[in-house]
Amino acid sequence: MKEREIQQNEWYKMDLSAVVYPTLQRRDFSSVYRLSVVLKEKVNPRILQQAVNIGLKRFPTYKVAIRKGVFWRYLEPNNRPGPFVMKDIKNPCMPMPFKSNNRYPIRFYYYEKRIAFEAHHSLGDGTGGMYVLHTVLAVYFRLLGIPVKPGGFVLDVDEKPDAEELEDAYIRYASAKVCPPRIGEKAYRICGTKEPFYTLNIIDGIISVQEVKKVAASYHVTITEYLNAVLLYALMQKQEKDSPYRYRPVKIAMPVNLRQFFPSKTLRNFITMVYPSIDPRLGEYTFEEIVEQVHNFMRYYITEKFMRGDITTNYATRANPIIRIAPLFIKDIVVREFYRMVQDKNSSAGLTNMGVMKVNPDMEPYIERFDIYMGQPFSTRTNCAIISFQDTLTINFASSIKEAEIEQFFFRKLVKDGIHVRIESNR
Repeated sequence: MKEREIQQNEWYKMDLSAVVYPTLQRRDFSSVYRLSVVLKEKVNPRILQQAVNIGLKRFPTYKVAIRKGVFWRYLEPNNRPGPFVMKDIKNPCMPMPFKSNNRYPIRFYYYEKRIAFEAHHSLGDGTGGMYVLHTVLAVYFRLLGIPVKPGGFVLDVDEKPDAEELEDAYIRYASAKVCPPRIGEKAYRICGTKEPFYTLNIIDGIISVQEVKKVAASYHVTITEYLNAVLLYALMQKQEKDSPYRYRPVKIAMPVNLRQFFPSKTLRNFITMVYPSIDPRLGEYTFEEIVEQVHNFMRYYITEKFMRGDITTNYATRANPIIRIAPLFIKDIVVREFYRMVQDKNSSAGLTNMGVMKVNPDMEPYIERFDIYMGQPFSTRTNCAIISFQDTLTINFASSIKEAEIEQFFFRKLVKDGIHVRIESNR
């Protein structure tokens, strides 16, 4: 019991990815993502609050507050009341001031049959967030009298957290003998009318897994490769419609879950970015050519060796002696300007694919579908997130601009390829 108390009163260094996210914090922007599940029965908010209170204790790196040190930010245990379950809002992934919500950088929402979990990216990636959502959901079902055993994304709430769940896994695997350089040319940026403050436009496309799988197979690629190609195709069409003075490469920022290459139980961030792209300055691309290029890109770059090199480059930057001793306010200025001037301009849109959502068999009969949102973009663009459950695949676009041309081009291509699409939106 004493060890358990010590464990829950530790403070945690931010992981290698997490240090960037609070730096980008603005009054109108936070690095927040959303995971949600649609049930087959209406949600009981009182029972859900009890489930949050019980389940969150299992996740010491999520029951925290974000604090400033002299040189770095860190995560401090948060024993304040909350987080409190709230009725859902029209515009999800709203900015998350670090002093609001009793300093909890997470939120739980409900509406009709939907339960949503939002988290600041400083705490962890989508995989870590799924463990939180599934475990709280399992407790919710148990309180309703439905027995759910631990397993898969459902952790035992009475079990002490494994030390590996809390680790910064990047450090363990930053062992390449060279730091590969990152040479990235400025990408095409979407021209659009910026929405008013606190407005996030959501467009969801709901399709059949079997239908999209059949179409992807006809191009001899995976579903992820096919959908990446469709988004590149949509972005290419948008750039052509804009008739710019100067054409630029069209790039997608796509996070890769490093757990598939490097064994780790971490519930924190353990992803890196790759950038599938096409360059229309080289000539006109058919859709078949885009698919082939994406397929070859994935096979070449998404490998254990390239991923290890990327991790090592990131770690070497943070380990630099000059960066280590620089005060936090100087780090914030440098990182923010680098991200604004270089990193953010290295992609035209974002796309993440959580893949097939495997659910604890005890909970499966009570779940309709899952959704995932990358949240508010840092600049005027659109983000796309994909997840599937049983035969339902949801494609969730989140944008801070009024125009929805990218989404229109994207879904039109799916329909043209014979895929039936049902559209939902908060507009």
